[in-house]
Amino acid sequence: MEVTSIRPHHDHRPSVLALVAALALVTGFFLPLAHAQSVVATVPVGKNPIGIAYDSAKGEVFVTNYFQNTVSVISDATDAVVANIAVGSEPGGAVYDSARGEIFVSNSNASTVSVISDATDAVVATVPVGNGPAEMAYDPAKNEVFVANSYGSTVSVISDTTDSVAATISVGVSPFGVAYDSVREELFVADYSTNTTSVVSVVTDTVIATVSVGGGPAGVAYDPGRGEVFVANSNDNSTSVISDLKNAVIATVPVGFSPIGMVYDPGTGEIFVADYYGTTVSVISDATNSLVASIAVGNSPAGVAYDSGRGEVFVTDSGGNEVSVISDATASSSTPAQSSSTQSSSSSSGSASSSGSPASSSSLSLGYLGIIAVNAALFLSLGGAAAAKGKSRAGRP
Repeated sequence: MEVTSIRPHHDHRPSVLALVAALALVTGFFLPLAHAQSVVATVPVGKNPIGIAYDSAKGEVFVTNYFQNTVSVISDATDAVVANIAVGSEPGGAVYDSARGEIFVSNSNASTVSVISDATDAVVATVPVGNGPAEMAYDPAKNEVFVANSYGSTVSVISDTTDSVAATISVGVSPFGVAYDSVREELFVADYSTNTTSVVSVVTDTVIATVSVGGGPAGVAYDPGRGEVFVANSNDNSTSVISDLKNAVIATVPVGFSPIGMVYDPGTGEIFVADYYGTTVSVISDATNSLVASIAVGNSPAGVAYDSGRGEVFVTDSGGNEVSVISDATASSSTPAQSSSTQSSSSSSGSASSSGSPASSSSLSLGYLGIIAVNAALFLSLGGAAAAKGKSRAGRP
């Protein structure tokens, strides 16, 4: 397999995920809500873990360590790190390719994607993509990996056969999160700066619909059981629920502060949402489209992955250099402290939420930077810095 050499990335804009890590110093603003599900293990990893992917063939979890330019490999049998792999500069997103037994890792500062063989735990290829690659999604029908390039308005399509870009798709500004809809063969892309979600046909590699969602859409998760797509709106602390049949928002669910990463758990029919500015993971029931639990995890949860082999959810605690392991066996019906009422909406939610989120971030051109900068300003305006002052941060880099 041909390995493409990496050309240094000389973009002098702020290192956006570095801001994620730096601003983790002021987390802890939200208190955990009542819940039954809880963390059953905590695994130390590298510096500032962000992205995460589960490898069902090996029973392993791959974690991107942003400040260390490495990927930690966790065995889900022992909840311990079994390997560390050097990758490109500032690794952020990760996705598992089941057909080839490979993990794709987006290197945000190098504008490349590293391809890791799970047989050897080594990088076997490096693929140049667009600027600031963020989250990714795998299409098993076409054996392709879709990469959101957050420093622009494109998605790169990588063929896993050739480990090269086969197409580039124009979407909204600052695409961040992506999810593949296997039933309709569509890709849903969260366009952070335009408060929209682009719907892409993977047959034609073109946008076929644009759905207005909440402020600063970041993470995306597909629910095949109900044919719905969940979008984390990081600027207004909510999750939009999109019907993939109608390509329209059918519900909006309040969650924790600055939701970013999310994953669908088919075992419980729930969506797990990482609330970055705090220490919780919100749990949404897809049956009621309401918040049913909030689980206490480590500082600044960012990425989430579901382990189908053991019925567990792995969460990267970016502010604590660790991964929290949640058992989904104790599904909760507890009533959260904040409202979990569902409100239908199909319009853009660019207006401020009840917590005072900024009205719009469309002027920000960078996906990662926009999410962090806007929410940092909000956090500071709410007195988060004062609340966090003097808090011990032992173990921080």
